[in-house]
Amino acid sequence: MTGKLLLRGMLVGVLAGLLVFAFAFVFGEPQVDRAIAFEEQMSALHEAAEATGGAAHDHEEELVSREVQASFGLLTGVVVYGAAMGGLFALVFAYALGRTGRLGPRALSALLALAAFVALYLVPSLKYPANPPSVGDPESIRQRTALFFLMIALSIAAAVIALNLARRLLAEHGAWTGAIAGMAVYLGICAAAGLLFPAVREVPADFPADLLWQFRLVSLGIQAILWTTVGLVFGWWMEAVPLHRPRLGKA
Repeated sequence: MTGKLLLRGMLVGVLAGLLVFAFAFVFGEPQVDRAIAFEEQMSALHEAAEATGGAAHDHEEELVSREVQASFGLLTGVVVYGAAMGGLFALVFAYALGRTGRLGPRALSALLALAAFVALYLVPSLKYPANPPSVGDPESIRQRTALFFLMIALSIAAAVIALNLARRLLAEHGAWTGAIAGMAVYLGICAAAGLLFPAVREVPADFPADLLWQFRLVSLGIQAILWTTVGLVFGWWMEAVPLHRPRLGKA
């Protein structure tokens, strides 16, 4: 059963990846092109200033053309990512099914997808929002990437702690108290981490604010499409075609 559930999750993830590709290709790639054009303009001005002092720079050729990156490369990346996230989602769904009270497959799937969107993207991005590629200080990329994944790990840990607390309070004080307490604990842990984690400022001061905002809005849309598709389609599939049906014993 687990293997079939995993396969369903990956197939739904592939579907979500295709939808993400269409959205990113139409709305995201133009923003990336603008960011690259900005970087090239700044590099040209910098090289022109240094050329007056006799300095020369060699230009490295691209290993993969921009056209390939924006088409086949983008498609491959988002489909593989979607399949991986869909598979992990299916495993979490299998563990949670039957442990969440009276929630059916569709409601459970939607709730897990919302939790994944918040814990894996929304909360970490409040501290370390997405930046356009090729923009920023290359020396800070590793630090920013490490801090972003550390923020994701802490967000997941906080969600687990909050969930366990909510389940304990639910039996004694009811669903409302348990849910409020769980959310308060999660938000408190993440807020404390956001204050303690160092800030990474790598976007140039003269970078167009509208371009930065549009790029981050597209990034938000990509994640929203991914998890909305996974949550709704996977839940519908599990209710429409259950993996197994209990057999009634003879009286």
